[in-house]
Amino acid sequence: MEPALLEPILHEFGSLLLRWAHIVAGMAWIGASFYFMHLDAALRPTPQIPAGKGGEAWEVHGGGFYQVKKYLVAPEFLPDHLIWHKWESYFTWITGALLLVWTYYYQATLFLIDPAVLALTPWQAFGIGAGGIAFGWIFYDLVCRSPLGRSDLYVGIVVFVFVVGMALFFQNVFSPRGAFVHTGAVMATIMTANVFLIIQPNQRKVVAALKAGQEPDPKYGKIGKLRSSHNNYFTLPVIFLMMSNHYPITYSTPYAFVIVALALIGGAVVRVFYNRRHAGHGNAWWCWGVAFACLIAAIALCLTTTPQGRLALGLPALVSTAEAAPAPVVEVPPQVQDVVMGRCSMCHTAEPVYEGIATAPRGILLDTPAAMERNKSLILMQSVLTHAMPPNNITEITPEERAALKAWATAR
Repeated sequence: MEPALLEPILHEFGSLLLRWAHIVAGMAWIGASFYFMHLDAALRPTPQIPAGKGGEAWEVHGGGFYQVKKYLVAPEFLPDHLIWHKWESYFTWITGALLLVWTYYYQATLFLIDPAVLALTPWQAFGIGAGGIAFGWIFYDLVCRSPLGRSDLYVGIVVFVFVVGMALFFQNVFSPRGAFVHTGAVMATIMTANVFLIIQPNQRKVVAALKAGQEPDPKYGKIGKLRSSHNNYFTLPVIFLMMSNHYPITYSTPYAFVIVALALIGGAVVRVFYNRRHAGHGNAWWCWGVAFACLIAAIALCLTTTPQGRLALGLPALVSTAEAAPAPVVEVPPQVQDVVMGRCSMCHTAEPVYEGIATAPRGILLDTPAAMERNKSLILMQSVLTHAMPPNNITEITPEERAALKAWATAR
């Protein structure tokens, strides 16, 4: 048994299982969110449930017909069997939090800490990340409970500025990839906390009042609906931020926080379009115009502010006025350096030279000894334990060269 090889393999399987569970739970939660927003918009008053009291919708699916009724406060009685929609939200957050710890905190020096941005210890990075996520919920909840909370417009503006500000903060603390994921985690935590701390407790108060034969206070339903609508507008931007770690072009620009702002606007207006359409208020086609403008702006920003983008456009390279931090002195065997530089670094560099590669895959740079040492575990997994890299062995790395990488990466 070789523990140096077993640990990364088990860690990779753990990451796979957590990501799988997170995606499945997220599909269930997002699907439920979209369904109920659609259902709410499609409700129509009936003689039994007049306008202002709720509504009814008829649906057809899977060969059957469904008659769905909604009561804004509560019906006169409750059945014994009552379905609560909450666990899909909780399980999405739990698996996401575990995945954040498993990937970004357990391997902080690899994925979260970038010495070129800020030199941190793993515990410092964990404290800043977890603290920032908790602070995001506290700030948002205080805004919603303040006088500003009476206006959807004011809440939207304040929360938008706050999320973009958090993105800028994380960008100046973490690696670009880690900054994007933590911004998404702030928003996702707000969404789940809305369910766990606001929507579900208020719903339980309504149920308790009904069981006690009392008239429920309608404010609880209104508050829950408001927080649920906030979650609906957060959904698409959060998905974008969580997907972004596969697309370094989105966070490689020094203006990555602006990309976050554009994602917030574009994702929200797409939901505006569908919410209005499902409510029978027509097609607000202007929403797609705004979303398309956000997309074009994001592409233009990435092209004009990244080295490869400027090269593709024939623009002069940007000259940084910031003083570069001295690179740490790291000893990597010359043979290993030759293998990595000859087989990997044509793609994994700040300015890839391999045709069709615009940015280093996953943002991983392997063009200096320090970068090689930092990404040693990834090299072991991708090029030794599996032969995923180079793709299809396009650079023709030999078994002897893989053996040299293994000896270096597993040396204690």
